[in-house]
Amino acid sequence: MKPEVPLLGMTGFGRAEGQAGDVAWAWEARSVNGRNLDVKFKLPPGYEAFETKIREGCAKRFKRGSIQVSLATKRDSTNIGPMVRVNHEMIALYLAEGQALIEQGKVARPSWDGLLQVRGVLESADFVEPDDVKAAREAALAIGLESALDALLAARQREGEGLFTLFEALLTRIETVTLRAEAAAEAQVVAIADRVQKRAAELLGDVPYDQQRLLQEAAALALKADVREELDRLRAHSGQARALLQQGGDIGRKLDFLAQEFHRESNTLTAKAAALELTRAGLDLKASVDQLKEQAANVE
Repeated sequence: MKPEVPLLGMTGFGRAEGQAGDVAWAWEARSVNGRNLDVKFKLPPGYEAFETKIREGCAKRFKRGSIQVSLATKRDSTNIGPMVRVNHEMIALYLAEGQALIEQGKVARPSWDGLLQVRGVLESADFVEPDDVKAAREAALAIGLESALDALLAARQREGEGLFTLFEALLTRIETVTLRAEAAAEAQVVAIADRVQKRAAELLGDVPYDQQRLLQEAAALALKADVREELDRLRAHSGQARALLQQGGDIGRKLDFLAQEFHRESNTLTAKAAALELTRAGLDLKASVDQLKEQAANVE
């Protein structure tokens, strides 16, 4: 059965690319585990206005995760005209100032190559992009950003689907081992009584002792080793975890808390175990709970 709201993992990758006029662009969005939503970006100069769009787009889709969004652009310089220009006004000024010397024969008439080598005659030409072209590119980039973030969301949803299946399997295993532990716990009282009897026989031999007192000691030990409360809490935690999975959405923190509760009960149960089978069940339980706790850290 699927959850009511899709479960999200925190690892994924999304990419969108395209061409707007003379500029080829590519958005990339990556996500890894994070306790909160932490958004970072890497943008080329001149595209700082997209910082707000990135933050808003991530906040709209995600609750947790460390997200890195980057934009790469490349302009086709063959279509933007010359990048230098000739300062004809300066050339005219030089010629006018030197005309008298040329007429007097004091200097030769300058060549075109010579004039081009004079400082200030060749200038860098600032490329001025039309407003409508820039606006069209920014609109395309905004759509591309949404596409990249949607692709990241889809990747995290796919991870969430896998985690949902894994959690269901782990909870089924925990429930099965809990039943084993319950059966082993019923035999634990008998195991404790037998152990006390054998120990008394080893220590006292043929010396008479009070059987009733011995039974009382065995009962006290059995009471300390009673694991019924731990088993009840394990069943309750399992029910809560299944309800959370069915709910879906941003349940990562709640799952992590439940995993810690599972861990506490499985440790206590194993520590109280006096029967071999209960010890084995406790160790199997701890192994499954450790996996549950590890995977809970991957859920949004």
